[in-house]
Amino acid sequence: MKFITLEVENHPVNWNDVDSGLLKDEASCIFYLQQADLIRQIHFNADTHSAVIEWECDSVELVREKIASLPLVRAGFIHFEIIPLKPYAGFNRLFG
Repeated sequence: MKFITLEVENHPVNWNDVDSGLLKDEASCIFYLQQADLIRQIHFNADTHSAVIEWECDSVELVREKIASLPLVRAGFIHFEIIPLKPYAGFNRLFG
């Protein structure tokens, strides 16, 4: 199943003041999840600079588990909204 997750700050954060080691750990964790084919794409929202992640996972529970493992989530800086996706079925109207 595909999922989109949207990063939300738990409180306003000045990211320049966040420990660079924690940010490096976050990047490492994201890299691992991408190499494991769980994260398909990651981008920043151009307006808010918050992460938008496309996942390919068997269940929403697995997405929750992997999100909970992220260093910035564990440190309490952010959480993610999870949006499950399903294929667009509107093309059936063209041929039905």
